[in-house]
Amino acid sequence: MSSFTASKILIFGGTGTIGRYITTALLRSKPAFQQVALFTSPDSAKQKSQQLEKWKSEGLNVIVGDLTSEDDVKAAYHGIDTVISAVGRGGLQHQINLLKLAESSESVKWFLPSEFGTDIEHNDKSPNERPHQLKLQVRKYIRENLKRVKVTYVVTGPYFDMWVNAGPGLEVAGGFLPDKKKAYVIEDGNGKVGFTTMPDVGKFVAATLKSPTEAFDKALKVQSFIVTPNEVLVEYETQTGAKWEVVKTPLDDIRAFEKKLWDEGEPRATLVTLRRIWAEGGTLYEQNGNAVVAPKLDALDSLESAVKKALAGGYQKDTF
Repeated sequence: MSSFTASKILIFGGTGTIGRYITTALLRSKPAFQQVALFTSPDSAKQKSQQLEKWKSEGLNVIVGDLTSEDDVKAAYHGIDTVISAVGRGGLQHQINLLKLAESSESVKWFLPSEFGTDIEHNDKSPNERPHQLKLQVRKYIRENLKRVKVTYVVTGPYFDMWVNAGPGLEVAGGFLPDKKKAYVIEDGNGKVGFTTMPDVGKFVAATLKSPTEAFDKALKVQSFIVTPNEVLVEYETQTGAKWEVVKTPLDDIRAFEKKLWDEGEPRATLVTLRRIWAEGGTLYEQNGNAVVAPKLDALDSLESAVKKALAGGYQKDTF
């Protein structure tokens, strides 16, 4: 498919946490794609009608259907050449059927699974990490069953916008509390982490779609910036004009806390596991994939701009 151009795009999960940024980036991409469509459930269509109407005014085609209905998905695939899945963790298992139907469709040629996040094949520990299991099953299915459809994984690492927030009851696993001028870091805070901001995820996906031959059958590990928690702390202190209290937690304590949460069946154990993986170097690569899509990539966020946004309310204040 050396002459392939992504022009008719279908997004699953496009109104979700990261999907909103992807949908927005594709709609506002220059040059524009020929068609951008979004598949959504009746409930989401009703609950998010205001956002969908806004996007419709920008050219979005909204398809309302049931993700688990083969007939609905087949109808949505008609004429589509590229599919993006931005489904959340609760919907990852549905991707296998989406991929099966894409392979058997007459038009779909490229599929980007929901890989926006941690590298699930980073090292020999990765196959045993609990949060990776569904995504690993999807990759296994792709390797064993897809012959015609090309696949690209856009691996972004942690979203900086979320990572900076210390979760209630999970503070020891890292994060920042601007109201209290308090920072929680793992170990000494000097471990580097590769981040992507949520708006930049959308930029990377748009740039990937414009670089098909360079991206086909690759896991593109992309990043806005690579910094240490201490560097983030300095930026917070600079922008707030105040000295912050710092709480340091050893990795062994994080591992013990993580195990306790899993043993208790606490759903948020996933968040602690991921933060432990990032602190262990799970976002550091010999070379990232930024250069692959660089010619088609809009300017990325800096640490300074990302912290400024976080102090203004972060991703929860974003409007589209």
